Amino acid sequence: MKERIFRNFLITITIVFVSTSIFAGGVVTGAYYHDILPSNVSFPGRISAVNEVEINQEAGATPQELQEYFKPFWESFELLQENFVDQPLDTTKLVQGAIKGMLKATGDKNTTYMTPVEQSMMSENMSGEIEGIGAEVDTRSGEYLRVIAPLPGSPAEAAGILPGDTIVAIDGEDVSGIDPFEVIGKVRGPAGTIVEITLEREGLLEPLILEITRYNFVVPSVEGENLDNQIAYVKINRFGDRTEDELRNQLRALMSNDPAGLILDLRNNPGGFLDAGIAVTSQFIKNKIVMRETFGDGREREYRSGRDGLATEVPLVLLINQGSASASEIVATAVKDYNRGTLVGETTYGKGTVQTWISLTDNRGSVRITFARWAGPLGNSIDGQGVNPDVEVKPSDEDRQSSVDSQLDAAIDVFLKSN
Repeated sequence: MKERIFRNFLITITIVFVSTSIFAGGVVTGAYYHDILPSNVSFPGRISAVNEVEINQEAGATPQELQEYFKPFWESFELLQENFVDQPLDTTKLVQGAIKGMLKATGDKNTTYMTPVEQSMMSENMSGEIEGIGAEVDTRSGEYLRVIAPLPGSPAEAAGILPGDTIVAIDGEDVSGIDPFEVIGKVRGPAGTIVEITLEREGLLEPLILEITRYNFVVPSVEGENLDNQIAYVKINRFGDRTEDELRNQLRALMSNDPAGLILDLRNNPGGFLDAGIAVTSQFIKNKIVMRETFGDGREREYRSGRDGLATEVPLVLLINQGSASASEIVATAVKDYNRGTLVGETTYGKGTVQTWISLTDNRGSVRITFARWAGPLGNSIDGQGVNPDVEVKPSDEDRQSSVDSQLDAAIDVFLKSN
């Protein structure tokens, strides 16, 4: 048996964190992408051979015992083929459903199966090339899909979709109980076409109906600019392969102006690769333990920040919200534990586990398996709890309607009050 290890996500969801998906022309983030992928595995993958006997031994069962365990499965499969009313059955879907059921039986919502199409969608998402409306959703949030966050600059953001919104209908069709990736397929479509999204939002009595025009766009992983009062601003949208280089380029330009302070915006950032999370933290915290992984057998692994960060001394403020997850939370936890800066905004998502994506042979999808838990420098887990801000700021409906960024304003005030 061969396994193809993609890379270990710390996501999401996004992802998350959950498994997350983006309503784009084929974009899925499981990790979204609300996941963290450790740096010891490469993406899109390197192959390692593992034979079936070794797997059986690790599972604590002999091949003969496994045959006994699987007897009810094969019996059920044959009975279904012989007796189900609607024939013929799609064997591929049955097998995929069986794999999903097996992984779900672990009780871990982050241990999942991804079909070949979903796997391809995830890969496209990490490239940042988007076609669709650009809304990241939790694919395991219950009867309906829940929005994790709209992507910056996306049609979804422009239309007013917010984190926490629930997708209840597409083009007037109720999507209750429909497979989440089928729902995603209904939202995706060619650039220039219109899709009608019906949302339920906490605090509103009536559903919202939005018409959104799909289009193609590229979301850079890092953006930066100089604000007034000698304050530098950096926004990280995801933790991907190019994030470290893009961040260093932005910091070189911004730090050359000797800013009085720097705002690092991690809002609505669902995470990504673990090594990118460590690399980002290294730009602000020099040579310290950033996080600790704990494996199922009790082993631990520490990750340290680098020694060549470009912004390790500048006063720092982090912007966070409920859409900040996974690798974003690695950065936020380290900054908080070391009192490196001030956290402004809302409590983050709360994903404290690490997953590995392993592709199955013959392009038959991949499995995502939680293999470790992580904690911050002080040993505290944020799983299910998130990282609390030092200065809590929740945007009001009036702020959103008038395009006022009250959280960014509060971050700027932190610097102004300190001078």
